[in-house]
Amino acid sequence: MAATHSSRMLILGSGPAGLSAAIYAARAGLAPIVIQGIQPGGQLTITTDVENYPGFADVIQGPWLMEQMQKQAEHVGAQMMWDTISEVDFSRRPFRLVGDGGTVYSGDTVVIATGAQARWLNIPTEERMKGKGVSACATCDGFFYRGKKVVVIGGGNTAVEEALYMTNHSHDVTLIHRRDSLRAEKILQERLFKHPNINVLWNREVAEFVGGGDPEGLVAVDLRDTRTGAIERMDTEGAFVAIGHSPATELFKGHLALDADNYLKVETGSTRTSVPGVFACGDVMDKIYRQAVTAAGTGCMAALDAEKFLAEAEFAEAEAA
Repeated sequence: MAATHSSRMLILGSGPAGLSAAIYAARAGLAPIVIQGIQPGGQLTITTDVENYPGFADVIQGPWLMEQMQKQAEHVGAQMMWDTISEVDFSRRPFRLVGDGGTVYSGDTVVIATGAQARWLNIPTEERMKGKGVSACATCDGFFYRGKKVVVIGGGNTAVEEALYMTNHSHDVTLIHRRDSLRAEKILQERLFKHPNINVLWNREVAEFVGGGDPEGLVAVDLRDTRTGAIERMDTEGAFVAIGHSPATELFKGHLALDADNYLKVETGSTRTSVPGVFACGDVMDKIYRQAVTAAGTGCMAALDAEKFLAEAEFAEAEAA
């Protein structure tokens, strides 16, 4: 017989958003259960140097930061469950979630913090060079490339915004796009084309990231001409893949409202989703900022929103009795 776990709050995801929600909920006496998901700790567990999280003068390691957050959540009363949810029922309270192995979770409220994953090029050398000059977040890692020659790969809003951002650190930024026109908003394109430190290479795609040195780091990219197939090598010390993100919302389709990009919809200024009692925080609902500190902030918001929801529900039940 499958095990059943019940709580006043279930939290899906254990990155900065989920663990921050857990800390606040546990301190409020809600005894939250955190279902850690397929990647416990979220994207920071695969991030090496973190230099922009408040409170640390020195560079810290992403896995260490998530380990500290988890310890803090457990210390104040959150319970961690190593499981991945495969089925949800938000049609009535308490809400019902089912794990891969059949374990059932019942919760008066649910906080969704399942995050989003950057889309990658999926070329052979990409995985090896991640963290060695190849990144998917200029605002996270751009500081490490001050004064260096960098490239940004993509043609939408994300790519143009990352290229413009990188001019804060580099005087030599090249945007590489596989077509002959951009998909980004016109106002962003105008800013890009006017910037003296940005060059655009049209009709090119990255065939390979080239490493060198000891320790190994990115030294060049091999570019394929999408019209002729010819390969050319371009020296660079940093490459930012900016072809969008995929929020982890497949599980919630048909249960919660999603926007056009499949992010969870929340009410402006809150973390409330389309189902009362279900809240969303972090990158699963944020396609603009996508930072550890903003994820943690929305995790706090979700816990406070859920606590308020429970208090109002209990008051209404007492009034009706």
